[in-house]
Amino acid sequence: MSDNQNLLAEQRRALILDEVRRRGGVRVNELTRRLSVSDMTVRRDLDALARQGMVEKVHGGAVPVSEPSAHEPGFEAKSALELTAKEDIARAAAEMAAPGSAIALAGGTTAFALAQQLLDVPDLTVVTNSVRVADVFYTAQRAAASGSTGPRAGAATVVLTGGVRTPSDTLVGPVADAAIRSLHFDVLFLGVHGISVEAGLSTPNLAEAETNRHFVRSARRVVVVADHTKWGTVGLSSFASLAEVDVLVTDAGLSAEARAEFAELPPELLVAGERRDDADI
Repeated sequence: MSDNQNLLAEQRRALILDEVRRRGGVRVNELTRRLSVSDMTVRRDLDALARQGMVEKVHGGAVPVSEPSAHEPGFEAKSALELTAKEDIARAAAEMAAPGSAIALAGGTTAFALAQQLLDVPDLTVVTNSVRVADVFYTAQRAAASGSTGPRAGAATVVLTGGVRTPSDTLVGPVADAAIRSLHFDVLFLGVHGISVEAGLSTPNLAEAETNRHFVRSARRVVVVADHTKWGTVGLSSFASLAEVDVLVTDAGLSAEARAEFAELPPELLVAGERRDDADI
């Protein structure tokens, strides 16, 4: 964990949450020393994380909360977590989007980070069920049209599927499913709630699981973008096995145990920021 006392509150809380998950618990006095902030600041951070249901406060510190399999955090709650990891993953995944290709971007905060990295890939056709992802491209197009950012190499054509909005600001249900079934994608970039050997890819939202199944079936190549905290998490509904995934792009926080497990599985493991021959896979 960083000793930088100028960290933003959301960055500090993301670091605290990662430490809680990694170690199974933390003490206030350890956090004040590692983050170089006051005891009161750490307690406020723990209060904020506890209110969001991310940790459980105990005497002198905090421990992880075992989330129910049907619990679905909102977009804002998830967007503050693992910021650096998501940015690293997004940069690595963006290299898989070829100019002129048709891609699908499913919902989630990692897909949102990826959308920002794809703005300079020429002539993409982007299909998404994420309101947040669509807004990234629409905002860039408006800025280019007004002349405030200069000409782009090739503006993306964005198709928003329609459907019922979830807490994660994704559109799901029969309308979204029908739109996706009629299309074919070169690459699907898919963020997930959880990944495990037994359950594969899973989500706490039943309707989102069905929509994701259609995404997977409509794509020639499936690229999962997920930080290390998603490994071992299981949501209410599985929607794809790991055999249906071509590549998992994750971050360097993935444990040695998880990497060893993944070495026996079908998908290619790409650890953002590591050379292929350095990754322990």
